[in-house]
Amino acid sequence: MTLLSANLNAVAQLRNRRDLPWPSVTGIARVVLDAGASGITIHPRPDERHIRRSDVFELSELLRRDYPQAEFNIEGYPSEDFLELIETVNPKQVTLVPDDPAQATSDHGWDFVGKGNFLRSVVQRLKRPERRISLFCDPDAGEEGVLAAKSTGADRVELFTGPYGACYDNTVAAQAALSDLAETCRAAKAAGLGVNAGHDLTLDNLPAFQAAVPGVAEVSIGHGLTADALLMGFAEATRRYIAVLKD
Repeated sequence: MTLLSANLNAVAQLRNRRDLPWPSVTGIARVVLDAGASGITIHPRPDERHIRRSDVFELSELLRRDYPQAEFNIEGYPSEDFLELIETVNPKQVTLVPDDPAQATSDHGWDFVGKGNFLRSVVQRLKRPERRISLFCDPDAGEEGVLAAKSTGADRVELFTGPYGACYDNTVAAQAALSDLAETCRAAKAAGLGVNAGHDLTLDNLPAFQAAVPGVAEVSIGHGLTADALLMGFAEATRRYIAVLKD
């Protein structure tokens, strides 16, 4: 079964619109974990436009104290500040993304060939027996890309599903996007890498993704989950995503 990691960036961004402590990031974390989510994902950016540094420590304490079985996944560009934060907090998974700090959201994977030496040094610094390292991966990375990712020492790749989510309403384009994702997933698993996925996955497009790209260990979903939660609440939205992933 594919596990669900609930991304809480959008919750934090909503909170940050006002100088108020709600909606509570840790409070929503409790709701989604109690509803069955297997973990929490956050992406603390330097400008703190959504997740704040204080959130990182509060979530870490919450998971250690009350949800020790849950996975804490922290995404980010491997700047020195980010690396020091990871070494302090010690999450169970780190997902390295090639984002510029000014980007609104992640929109491409790593150049595993061109950035191989850089990534190898970062992975070696962060990797621990109790900590998994995942690398953000373009959907069409293919065999060459995932072999280069494997050579860094990473444990997993995370398939960038944004292009698929963007063209889901176009049957031909969606099938082509799914074909790329499926091929990269197969190549990654053949190379001995685990596979995660995330970006613009929704209750509508997730079933076709699941059918076309089998063997994904975990999906990180935030924007879609939050949008659905506005209509049905976070607990029910979480349960519905988990039900799709079980199917």
